[in-house]
Formats: sequence, C-alpha cells, structure tokens
Amino acid sequence: MCCLRLQSSCCGNWAFRAIYFVFFISLLITGMAGSPDNKQDGGGPRDQMVRFHSYLHGGTSSLLSTLPTLIVFPVYKTVFRQQIHNTPVRQAVAQLIKEGPAKLYRGVAPPLLMRTLNGTLLFGLQDTLLRLLSPSSRNAPFTSALPALAGFGAGMVEAVVFTPFERVQNVLQNSQNDRRLPTAKSVLVRLGAHGLASGYYRALLPITARNALGSSIYFGLKGPSRAVVEAQGLSPGVSSFISGTLTSMAVSLTLYPLAVLVANMQKQVGGEVKGVVACWRMLWESRQKKVSLLYRGGSLVILRSCITWGIATAIYDRQQKRSG
Repeated sequence: MCCLRLQSSCCGNWAFRAIYFVFFISLLITGMAGSPDNKQDGGGPRDQMVRFHSYLHGGTSSLLSTLPTLIVFPVYKTVFRQQIHNTPVRQAVAQLIKEGPAKLYRGVAPPLLMRTLNGTLLFGLQDTLLRLLSPSSRNAPFTSALPALAGFGAGMVEAVVFTPFERVQNVLQNSQNDRRLPTAKSVLVRLGAHGLASGYYRALLPITARNALGSSIYFGLKGPSRAVVEAQGLSPGVSSFISGTLTSMAVSLTLYPLAVLVANMQKQVGGEVKGVVACWRMLWESRQKKVSLLYRGGSLVILRSCITWGIATAIYDRQQKRSG
C-alpha cells in the first residue's frame, strides 16, 4: 500500500508537470501564430479561438480513443515482450499469465497520460504550424504538401516532449526490472541519476525520426484518403474513421522497425550505453537478419493503432466541424 501511494504521488506530480509543460508549449506556439507579424486577412480573436479548439479537440479525441487501452493493454504488453525478447505470441502470453494479474497492468499509466497529452500537442501544434505556413505559400505549387510538412514539425516537438514518458513506460513494462525498479518513483529516481542522453532521453534520435515521419504521413494522407472515401457516398464520420484507420496502417507498417529499436534501447537502465547504429546491428543480428522476425508482434500493434487512430480521427474531425 505504501508503494502504491508513493507511485501515485510521484506519477501525479510528474503528470501535472507534464501537463503544465505541454500547456506552456501550446500557448507559446499559439501566441507566435497570433502575433501581429502573422495576422493577415483579419485574423483576430476568432482565429485564435479556432487554434485553441484544435488543442482541446486533439486532447479530447485522444482521451476518448485511449479508453479501450485499458481493455487491450494486455495485448500491448504481449507485443512488448515480442519486441524485446523475440518470443512467439503463445510464449509471451504464457509469461504474462504466469506473472499474474497484479503485474498485468504495470506501466499502464504512462501510455494513458502520454496518449492524451500527445493528441493535445500533436493536433493543436500541427494546425498552428499549418496556419503559420499557409499565408506565405498560398500560390506555391507545394501547397498540398503543407499538412505533411506541418505534421513533420509537430512530430519533432512531440518527440522532445514525450520521450521521457516512453522511457519510463518501457522500463516499467520490462519484467526484468520488476525487482530492481518496482515502482514509477524508483524508475524516475534511477533515470534522474543518469545524464539526459542515457536517462530520460535515451533513444531520442530514433523516436524523433519515427514521430516526425509518422506525423507527416498521417496528416499528409488523412485529408486525401477521407475525400476518396466520402466520394463513395459514406457519411463524414465513417469516412474520417476509415481514413484514420488507413493512414495509421500505413504509418505502422512503415515505421514498426523503429518502434522495436526504441523498445530495445529503452528497456534497461544503466549498463553499457551503445549508439543507435550499434543497437540496430544487435537487433538485426538477434532477429537472425530476417524481416519477418523484425515484424514479430506487428500485426497486433497495427490492429490496435488502427482502432485508436480511427476513433481519434473521427472524433477530432467531428469536433472541428462543429466548431466551424
């Protein structure tokens, strides 16, 4: 009970700090977009309110889409075991059953918090960057690529903000750390004792590449794919859900190897710290240089991602349409 209280208190303080930080970043970016130098065509309080709605709708849609995470989190932990131990799905499930229900939801708090704040920052910042880029590119031939470009920038900021969340999550989910690091507080203390590069920001480079490219693909394909689906006579809500599902599938299939690399780089605290290239070589060797083994567990990740991003996209588009 004492450990649970310590963990709850630590996670709570960390969560509030994270929320304040994300809110500060959002206000800073929004303020930049609303500065006199960037106001054109009468962009006033109404335009600023629209930008604020993007952050609010992003957070709401992501929160609602993560509620199923509580149900499918055991699936997520199964995939994580496959990613770091290269085990078949039956063996990974057997390990979780053997450990018991008490440890089944260990590490669920960081992804829930991260997902909600992630949607707030990602959708809001992408919309803000898109509005910053649009006035100077109205007649440019690459206007259609602006959503993807804004998504790329939002993904880079997202990586800087949320890498510590993912680091804590991966350490908690690694069963080899259960005895040495039993609570979130112990993980935070241990990570804080290391430098940023090997502590909280371990694997920042591959995470930045994954998030920036993933956000660019998502925002670049979301609009065109929704238009194609709507042309088939489907309702806007269904079209948004399908477009979110399809774009999420494209992102997951393309970038899943980077997710495996990140999980393996972040699973331990301490020991020998190797660079990205060395870690990739070790991972490739451990997978017997087979792409099929590198994608082990990928089907479950893609399924989960398609559901959550399909729901988030449908809710976000509906909220944006209602707010005008």
